[in-house]
Amino acid sequence: MPGTETLDVVLSFDFDAEEVWIGSDPANADRPGTLSQGTYGAKVAVPAILALLDRLGLPATFFVPGRVAERHPHRVGEIVAAGHELGHHGYTHTHPARLTPEQEEAELVRGLEVLRGFGAEVTGYRSPAWSFSPVTLDLLVRHGFTYSSNLMDDLRPYLHPGHDLVELPVHWTLDDAPHFWFDNSSWTKTIRSAAEVRAIWAEEAAGYRALGGLYMLTMHPQVIGRPGRLLMLEAFLTDLRDQPGTRFLQAGQAAARARAALGT
Repeated sequence: MPGTETLDVVLSFDFDAEEVWIGSDPANADRPGTLSQGTYGAKVAVPAILALLDRLGLPATFFVPGRVAERHPHRVGEIVAAGHELGHHGYTHTHPARLTPEQEEAELVRGLEVLRGFGAEVTGYRSPAWSFSPVTLDLLVRHGFTYSSNLMDDLRPYLHPGHDLVELPVHWTLDDAPHFWFDNSSWTKTIRSAAEVRAIWAEEAAGYRALGGLYMLTMHPQVIGRPGRLLMLEAFLTDLRDQPGTRFLQAGQAAARARAALGT
């Protein structure tokens, strides 16, 4: 609620690995230099992030494409063993609007099968593009999802009209990719410093404390997992954790609390 000076935080990681590059251009499957950017996420960043979360005693939600889980099962197993939540992030990292309804449902079902094979209860969905097709919400309800984390139209969780599905809003400001992502298809983008991004995230945290809402950080292991950024992240999260009124939740927990508050 506004003015309560509390802050509910969800740490979410989109563990895309190589699939983000293949989903944007299938020809990247034959470009090892390009794919190595994603491999870094699985090889180096995820272990470092898990160690960071363990040091701070913080829970997180990892949204994982099914093919990433198939390619890096040991890493997904480590995420689950550490007590973190798994969320659905497609089977391939393909924009739902590029798929027929039948293809989209097949992707949804296959991804669920893979992730549930790790013994995880998978109830949340994050689109590979933070976007929906005309049938996405219907499919999510049909296949038992309880929450989505894709839209930018609010600060607070809400129930989708006509669908028994809680939305946990996101925003580019609280995503690491717009600040740090570099793709050599365009050499005009400047990579921001970790200090600049920490300042932006801290400003937003102060705003959320004042206005209320769910502070949803969206991060990508291959992006946030660079050494200097990890140092920033640990310092920033330590500061957040130590401020009175901060509560860290997994996305599924935040959705359940929102559902209870909404009386549904």
